[in-house]
Amino acid sequence: MKTGIFLLTENYGASAHTTIANDIELGIYAEELGFESVWFAEHHFNAFSCIPNPTLMMAALAAKTRTITIASAAFLAPFYHPMRLAEEIATLDNLSLGRIEAGFAKGGFAYDMEHFEKSPDSLREEMFEKVALIDSFLTCHHTMQPRPLQHKIPFYIATFGTRESIEFAALQGYGLMFSQGASLEECQAAQEIYKELAGVYPQTVLMRVFCFDDAGREAAYEKALPATDHFIKCMRAVQSKEAQPLFNHTNYTLLLGQRYRFFDGKKFLDNAILGDEKECIEQIHTIQKKIKNLHLVLKPASSNAQHTRSMLKVFSQKIKPYLGEHKV
Repeated sequence: MKTGIFLLTENYGASAHTTIANDIELGIYAEELGFESVWFAEHHFNAFSCIPNPTLMMAALAAKTRTITIASAAFLAPFYHPMRLAEEIATLDNLSLGRIEAGFAKGGFAYDMEHFEKSPDSLREEMFEKVALIDSFLTCHHTMQPRPLQHKIPFYIATFGTRESIEFAALQGYGLMFSQGASLEECQAAQEIYKELAGVYPQTVLMRVFCFDDAGREAAYEKALPATDHFIKCMRAVQSKEAQPLFNHTNYTLLLGQRYRFFDGKKFLDNAILGDEKECIEQIHTIQKKIKNLHLVLKPASSNAQHTRSMLKVFSQKIKPYLGEHKV
């Protein structure tokens, strides 16, 4: 199993400049802690998740690290010219000395449709077409320069279990990528469909909200709730072209008192890795039992950069060393 972190340049009230700089520093820190990968999101027209161009974030991190894999989660393929994105990926692979991996998704927020002049009905097919072209340009197009250093850059297709996406990935030999809200049962079902078609199980990137607390899962759930709920609300606001809410930690007192019954992001936290050391290790062992070829990618649930760093340090020093003892 490989471990990574998921970065979305989430702005909880600082400037965009500070938010972007913090994520680059967090990527550097992840390498120092021994994580194997950093995955950058792509969101447009978004005051909360300020990351419209993941290739720039990837390039900045490549310049300041030496060993960690740097990946996209994910390039919104329909919004790119395939040759242009292939060139950027190849250049990144050279800058990083062969440390690039590429995840792809179809996108679909309302502002994306408006400003990129796309129809939601055609996004999935357009993603398939453009990802296949990007792959062919990287591997065998005779005029494209520079050539990537890797013979075959690993590709992943984001899916919520849609059979068409699983089939496309299986027939092309790409991995699968699942969001924080995907259940283990959904991931297992997708892996089995893939194996039926490809004869092997896919490399699988599984995102998971992560929050550590010595007091246990209930305390970690409460600690993770504000940041996770704010993320959900901001994404839904962008989808409906509404103003994104400002983050205010005190607004969550009532929500906690309701025992989470009406929490929009409940599925994110129900599938999260939460608790003390023992609980987190047990939860990850369960994931390892069920998901083959696992790349576990953590999204720390915190609105505070220092708290995020402290949780990643705990994971690296007190949780990760015990994961290898589990026989999958």
